[in-house]
Amino acid sequence: MNTSRDDQQLQTEWYRVSSRLKAEIGDTAFENWVKPISVSGLEGSEVRLGVPSRFMRDWVKANYLDRLKELWAGENENVHSVQVRIVPKSKVQASEETGQDDQPAETAPGPAPATGWSAGSDISAPLDSRFIFSKFVVGKPNEFAYAAARRVAEAPSVPFNPLFLYGGVGLGKTHLMNAIAWEIQQRDPTRTVMYLSAEKFMYRFVRALREQNTVDFKDQFRSVDVLMIDDVQFIGGRDATQEEFFHTFNALVDQGRQIILSADKSPSDLEGVEERLKSRLNCGLVADIHATTYELRLAILESKAEQIEIDAPQKVLEFLAHKITSNVRELEGALNRVAAHTQLIGRELTLETTQEVLHDLLRANDRRVTIEEIQKRVAEHFNIRVSDMHSARRARSVARPRQVAMYLAKQLTSRSLPEIGRKFGGRDHTTVMHAVKKVDELRDHDSTFAEDVELLRRMLEG
Repeated sequence: MNTSRDDQQLQTEWYRVSSRLKAEIGDTAFENWVKPISVSGLEGSEVRLGVPSRFMRDWVKANYLDRLKELWAGENENVHSVQVRIVPKSKVQASEETGQDDQPAETAPGPAPATGWSAGSDISAPLDSRFIFSKFVVGKPNEFAYAAARRVAEAPSVPFNPLFLYGGVGLGKTHLMNAIAWEIQQRDPTRTVMYLSAEKFMYRFVRALREQNTVDFKDQFRSVDVLMIDDVQFIGGRDATQEEFFHTFNALVDQGRQIILSADKSPSDLEGVEERLKSRLNCGLVADIHATTYELRLAILESKAEQIEIDAPQKVLEFLAHKITSNVRELEGALNRVAAHTQLIGRELTLETTQEVLHDLLRANDRRVTIEEIQKRVAEHFNIRVSDMHSARRARSVARPRQVAMYLAKQLTSRSLPEIGRKFGGRDHTTVMHAVKKVDELRDHDSTFAEDVELLRRMLEG
């Protein structure tokens, strides 16, 4: 802006726009998200607004930007766009005077950022604005983890510590971690949330050791209200990092701060992790995310199709839900790929075009089921070790899953009974026959057990 009159007019317009928005969203949301916004200037037909943090910028863009454009266009027909930029608090006044700000606006981050986010932290990157609770599709395999995540995000005090989420690649752990952070900050923007990967934690610790600056490292990690670390399995085998993580963990718990962790295995199954740390990780709430069912995959595809505004025939979605079974990320990627192809080429989205576009992906998913895969899936489902499939342990908590795996090996592979027995610790073929008979009997009399077996069969068959 070049004149004080223009500045005054812009501020007057902002007062009217913000007042109308306040009437729509209420006092609390206004105080948290709109009041901290400053007007940086007007460049051509674009109004530039400033906010003090990445988180606030991402939230305003995701929730209020479209409405701000509409309201401002109503005040000034020459305004065609509104841009939100990061303006550190110490520089707000300078930017208002010059119409400049330090950092260009960034687009919303892509999926699954490699490092995390924290308000005002140089360690972190912005959260993914797509990963919020309302966009998480809930089904039987993930409903417990979802409920636990919401409880932690919404609770005014720490309900259990830590919350430990685990599951395979692409099943929704990162989505839930992001959603927790978004929800906590929406409810109380004053809480400090630090979200990063275990690898980033290790890197920062090693650098602090090298620079002989561990005091600042400890202060930075032990002063947050909520510490969220992804992929903690990567600290296995790194003794010095585990030691520091253990002490950080204890310090935060003692202060009543919330810790949220994710991994690909349960705490008890983490390799190379000290027993005392495993015990600590198990002391809160451990929630696993199972592999998806057909029904959940179909619901995810229907939700995704609605989000990207594509009119996908139901038979195409059903076909993809049957065929792409590895993880949610690959499932959504397949739909994106088909949608982009049909839109760019101008072809109708049909079952035939879907098979043509995804021929390589479908071929990879049409592989034969192996006994090793059956053992792995069954072990994950019943929360036992794969090694228990070959062990001599006869406790029911181990023996029953082993019988289920033998049953599925008989149903889904062409291996003979003696071959199956050898894959289960060198057992006799009569043991396999007994397992098949026992599982059949239990399926007839226990509907919950029957559902578990059917779920596993469908996951493995795809």
